[in-house]
Amino acid sequence: MERKDTKAEIIAKGTEMISLYGYNATGIDAVLKQVHVPKGSFYHYFASKEEFGLAVIDHFAERYELRLDIFFNDTGVTPLNRIRNYMEKGLARLTKNQCTKGCLIGNLGQELADHNERFRARLDEIFLSWNNRFAACLREAQEIGEFAKEQDADVIAGFILSGWEGSILRAKVKRSPQPIQDYIDTIFSTVLKK
Repeated sequence: MERKDTKAEIIAKGTEMISLYGYNATGIDAVLKQVHVPKGSFYHYFASKEEFGLAVIDHFAERYELRLDIFFNDTGVTPLNRIRNYMEKGLARLTKNQCTKGCLIGNLGQELADHNERFRARLDEIFLSWNNRFAACLREAQEIGEFAKEQDADVIAGFILSGWEGSILRAKVKRSPQPIQDYIDTIFSTVLKK
């Protein structure tokens, strides 16, 4: 008989609901109702809503790292094409979702960074890990002559990540994938050219 992992179910449903409605608008009662868990059981799994929120962030980050592995570890394409493939897939995903979900980490950064230091610090760690992925890819591109050696890979990686997150926000606000398409076209015709 398979044992139910109630905590994992609560986190997974919480991730889904927070992605749609945000952290503050997602009530614990609503999450528990969706997974058919009695309200009093919540504190058996989490000390507070903040602990639950951090678990949701960690859950999303772990899953997203696996997605990043697919693109950034694909040695069958050049480093800059790995970045392009990642962005093109992100564009397709956002288009499919009609520009409504965006990036959970970016969304939570906007919602919580000014109000909760623990959330801000954890979100910053995640963004730094993503920045490091871009930087490593850019350094590899420099080694093979695909990207200018005089460029600072860490600075350009930060620029890419900030622009990417910003274009996702604009796409959500406009309810159009055009800002993301414009960003991809521009970044590859200006910053990421030989």
